[in-house]
Amino acid sequence: MPALCRDVMIPIHWFSDQINLYYLWNCVHVHMKFCDGFAKGSIYLGELEVVNITKFQSIWSCYVSKNKREGATFYKPLTIPDGFFSLGDYGQQIGQPFQGFLLAARPAANSKDAELPPLQKPIDYKLIWCSANWQDDSHDGSVCFWLPCPPEGYRAVGYLVTVDSNKPSVDEVRCVRADLTDTCENHEPILSIESNSLDIPFTVWKSRPSFRGMWCKGVPVGTFCCSTNSNFNDEIEISCLKNFDPALLAMPNLDQVHALIKHYGPTVFFHPKETYMPSSVSWFFTNGATLYTRGEEEGQAIDAKGSNLPGEGDNDGEYWIDLPDDHVKYGNIDSAELYIHVKPALGGTFTDIAMWVFCPFNGPATLKVGLLNISLKHIGQHVGDWEHFTLRISNFTGELCSIYFSEHSGGEWVDISGLEFVEGNRAIIYSSKNGHASFPHPGTYLQGSEKLGIGVRNDAAWSKFYVDSSVHYKIIAAEYLGDVISEPCWLQYMREWGPTVEYNSRSELDKILSFLPVNLRYSVENVVDKLPVELFREEGPTGPKKKDNWALALCELKYISICPLRQTVAGYQQGYGMSRRLQVYEEALSVLPSVKMFSLFVKFWIDVACPESLVHNVGLEVSEFSLFLKRAYEKAESTGCLIEDLAY
Repeated sequence: MPALCRDVMIPIHWFSDQINLYYLWNCVHVHMKFCDGFAKGSIYLGELEVVNITKFQSIWSCYVSKNKREGATFYKPLTIPDGFFSLGDYGQQIGQPFQGFLLAARPAANSKDAELPPLQKPIDYKLIWCSANWQDDSHDGSVCFWLPCPPEGYRAVGYLVTVDSNKPSVDEVRCVRADLTDTCENHEPILSIESNSLDIPFTVWKSRPSFRGMWCKGVPVGTFCCSTNSNFNDEIEISCLKNFDPALLAMPNLDQVHALIKHYGPTVFFHPKETYMPSSVSWFFTNGATLYTRGEEEGQAIDAKGSNLPGEGDNDGEYWIDLPDDHVKYGNIDSAELYIHVKPALGGTFTDIAMWVFCPFNGPATLKVGLLNISLKHIGQHVGDWEHFTLRISNFTGELCSIYFSEHSGGEWVDISGLEFVEGNRAIIYSSKNGHASFPHPGTYLQGSEKLGIGVRNDAAWSKFYVDSSVHYKIIAAEYLGDVISEPCWLQYMREWGPTVEYNSRSELDKILSFLPVNLRYSVENVVDKLPVELFREEGPTGPKKKDNWALALCELKYISICPLRQTVAGYQQGYGMSRRLQVYEEALSVLPSVKMFSLFVKFWIDVACPESLVHNVGLEVSEFSLFLKRAYEKAESTGCLIEDLAY
């Protein structure tokens, strides 16, 4: 099969008051034709090439229960290809299906000109913990955990495990040049050891990149982190890798995305008693959805493409959508389709395929109190309902790794071993009755307290009502592909897809509480008070692009430190957005030092990061600002990009 290439064109739009990061990121790819590296077995991260190791040899096991069903096992990677080097060992909990991986690395061809090699042997090892004094018989003999001591300018990215007190050989692992790494953090616990025979407790966690947004570069190595301090929030001593490939060569092209969806696309089953079915967005528009404007009594019909909806902007309350006719609430499952957003994840080593389901109406909730089920009249209902789930695909192999199920006020990643499948490799998504949250299995899920049996019910079950996403789908966005995908007009609508209706939800709850035994009232009130506030008023949601996970890939908003100047700007009230924009500009200038790019960069600094804002917010001197601009102009001049307009 011939290699497929994609050609990304130069965006011409520019907004001085609001930087469009996606357009700027696309500028990095200007006039670059590149072939796919998707599912080729290895991925280039700039100066490093990495492969995915999935075969291991057991080193040591520890059990925290007498039946040996709980605990952890630690492994050494096997079958590392010639020329590649281990970066650390792997660990996981006992009783879980084995789905672990470790990255092995080697210098890429383009690293030969680097002043320092990308990989170096450690100069020594630091003993983190040893079981020598542990008298319990719940483990496989003695064990030692070692942290590689890197040379100056390098970072360790994993730990080693040995079954004796002898230090590992320095040839066994490699450290990574510091500028090729990113910060990582503790994730889920693997093992926690506290014993009367131990002077020092010991805890092991999974590790993951600290920054996991769509454009964040951190790449997980698959190693663990460990400490004799059980404080989860302590700074850890290892790093993850960082992807410096601006072209994201390992991401799938459009044909491959379609193939992935057809191969892995789940079937979404709606509850057999579901009243409020999904529909396509165009069906919703052409069957009565109306755009309202603040201060105007009459609404405006919306065309099938949503081209007359106000685009961009913020959710300022000036516009909203409503349904003059109740029949639209019940949806039209025959027209329903899944709306697909394809995006890089974990530094472009994975592909996230987010699938959005639209329902014209979210029905009222049902409150469960022990064996009692109470149908609520208004609480939980609203016009317009956007829900999603996300498939995570390995860019090393093209295999489905896990699915994220978006649930009310949260969600969870479920590995493939925890999924149900309807046919071949296509998983089942169960959509809850009325609320349309996604779940991996049928049953009743409580939003509240499972222990007390009090909360809002989410009922999921198999039925004859379903939508097959491998057939009925539409790709609406894939920013990394540039202008290959034309985003629909309605996706740019940033306001609410339903009206805000205030009603006395407390009165409805008080009536319910008055019928309950006195000893139950406090428990119910306590649980209800902790439920999301959106349950207690009717307010339409914003569209997919306004959801945090659209660009942030389910991670917290965190400030990303890029360079000394940005560290100075860390206190700026828009620090995260500032650093993100600066990162995109720097990479664009390194790949495409053009007149247009320098013009955009200078305009950004003058219009957005102006001296007054920086002086007043973080105390950055005007002289420092001028020096930064001077360096930008010098670079423009050295690359032949300092034309008259730019100099002026």
